[in-house]
Amino acid sequence: MGFIAYLILGLIAGAIAKAILPGKQGGGFFATLILGVIGAMLGGWLGGMIFGAQMDKFFSLSSWLCAIGGSLIVLIVWGLITGRSKSKAA
Repeated sequence: MGFIAYLILGLIAGAIAKAILPGKQGGGFFATLILGVIGAMLGGWLGGMIFGAQMDKFFSLSSWLCAIGGSLIVLIVWGLITGRSKSKAA
């Protein structure tokens, strides 16, 4: 997969992860893109290490599941980080 395909996959995976895990995570389009791409990379790395999943095809079910799973992990961690910083300030 190329760079543009990872951006598209990351954006869609980030949007799906935000739909699955709604909450008070801050960020709009660009934050979703960045968190989604980071999550897609994390999910691809973990999926390859743990399950031997291949992230080489855009329309592969394993690519999408790994990207969405990684995006959920990144979104949870992001929520914990931003949630803690807001509670300390208040």
